[in-house]
Amino acid sequence: MNSFFKQVYSIVEQIPYGKVTSYGHIARMLGRPRAAREVGRAMRFCPEGLPWQRVVMADGSVTGGTHSEMRRMLLEAEGVIFLPDGRVDMVTHGW
Repeated sequence: MNSFFKQVYSIVEQIPYGKVTSYGHIARMLGRPRAAREVGRAMRFCPEGLPWQRVVMADGSVTGGTHSEMRRMLLEAEGVIFLPDGRVDMVTHGW
């Protein structure tokens, strides 16, 4: 496994229940502020058991193609609040 991917997964496993963070924030935490897309690539291959649903776009948009509805349901089950336009309330739930 790619060492960058391992670093991404190490951060993702620390995101608390009911909180979210963005791909870009994870990239900045790893000292690679322009690597948000690479974080996204890592998340496409994330191991079972990681709270993958807690990584969203910087504006709170939920991505995931066919899995976006599942992601939203998992986040709602954690008490994450969505704005009327469908984005996560990053002020309340940002990590």
